[in-house]
Amino acid sequence: MTAQLDRFCAEFSSILKAKGQKGLPEIAEKLRPLLRDADFVRATWNDDMPPGKRVLFHDPETDAYVLAHVQEAGKGGHPHSHGASWAIYGNAKGYTEMTEWRRLNPESEEQALLESAGAYRLGPGDSHAYGADVIHSTAHPEKAWVIRITGGDLDQIPRFRFHPKRDKILEKASH
Repeated sequence: MTAQLDRFCAEFSSILKAKGQKGLPEIAEKLRPLLRDADFVRATWNDDMPPGKRVLFHDPETDAYVLAHVQEAGKGGHPHSHGASWAIYGNAKGYTEMTEWRRLNPESEEQALLESAGAYRLGPGDSHAYGADVIHSTAHPEKAWVIRITGGDLDQIPRFRFHPKRDKILEKASH
């Protein structure tokens, strides 16, 4: 780890222990300078890295993870939530097209009815926090280097994915 990453991880762990999920916007704000730090970026990614993720840091006390992703160009995801976990996304290179979704019908119904609640771009140096159960989707029109911080090991908890063949997903009309 770089000194910049060490410092960030100590700060974010302290905020998380003191404030829980209420501290996520503050953590997202503190991530931004790290994403713009050339030494951190050089130490974390290079142009030859294949798509995928790596664990940069795990805090056993809070079970939070800092993950470095290489997202391939043209990759897009369906709406999903991280279940009981929260997440913070930030870009170091390239951009992520983010869409947040709102479920219009009760969760007890098998077929979900989702409506776009907003869309925006996270560019280099940008970050955004998502609380538990926030439905979102990501798209990477070009290769991107992304930091994702999660409130646990997402491969070990129930998450929710929404599928266009089963669910009805409404995009807001462009003006």
